[in-house]
Amino acid sequence: QVQLVESGGDSVQPGGSLRLSCAASGFTFVSYAMSWYRQARGKERELVARINSGGSTNYADSVKGRFAISRDNAKNTVYLQMNSLKPEDTAVYYCFASLWGTSYWGQGTQVTVSS
Repeated sequence: QVQLVESGGDSVQPGGSLRLSCAASGFTFVSYAMSWYRQARGKERELVARINSGGSTNYADSVKGRFAISRDNAKNTVYLQMNSLKPEDTAVYYCFASLWGTSYWGQGTQVTVSS
């Protein structure tokens, strides 16, 4: 059974930091590209960051220089380090695994940035 379980979401003040984790099971994690998406209320889901099986990364322009995606293949876990958080980063953050035509979504974790 495939599972992607996100954790680490919280409420923080602007300028704060959070680290999201996504623990994967039920598929060959090392072979999959892993991504973080987010969806703010009333908006479409958008790609935040992606890391492929070789470790190459790419980011949405809105988070470049503030967020960092990483993966630990030994732990089947992908991370999203989020620094200098802004109110506009408020959203539900989703973990996504993809390999060719196969993909999986996590259930999401809420991040709220507010003073």
